[in-house]
Amino acid sequence: EGDLNKLAATTHHEGLVADVLRAPVLPLAQWLAELGEGPALALWLDGVGNPHNFGAILRSAAHFGAKALLLPARSTLALSGAAARVAEGGAESVPLVQLPEDAEAMAQLRAAGFGLAATLVEGGDDVFRASLPARLVYVMGAESEGMDRGLASQCDQQLSIPGSGAVESLNVASATAVLLAQWVSQRG
Repeated sequence: EGDLNKLAATTHHEGLVADVLRAPVLPLAQWLAELGEGPALALWLDGVGNPHNFGAILRSAAHFGAKALLLPARSTLALSGAAARVAEGGAESVPLVQLPEDAEAMAQLRAAGFGLAATLVEGGDDVFRASLPARLVYVMGAESEGMDRGLASQCDQQLSIPGSGAVESLNVASATAVLLAQWVSQRG
């Protein structure tokens, strides 16, 4: 039991632990080369560090058919046991892609026909009224301080999810699910 706890890095394993090799993180250029034509949605995770949020984002990404999670150049985000558990299978279907430095990443994505949409807690355009491109990267900010404003200003769109005002904002994983669903609904 102790060995299983150590291997799983948790006590939530019900007596069964599998040691699975994780697919490597792909470089952006390789992912773009293999992507093919047509509509595509990806998530750029700018400062998402909480493994539970990461796992929930992966699960939503898989559910809504996102093509990748894009990790910034300095990202230390990895698929931990906690993230994989929360993802519940989503980790297998959504590749993790390593971005070069921000300016280069944006240039490569735009060259491949992607629009970049910064997601802001407030002050962005209403995502439910915005016209979203067929090839889109949502740039998701950090859990606490939100998106880097410099990065946000370099994106093609700045979007927010309008709410009742009863709470300050949605958590990043919940917001991701709403944003993904909105893109999917526009593809119809």
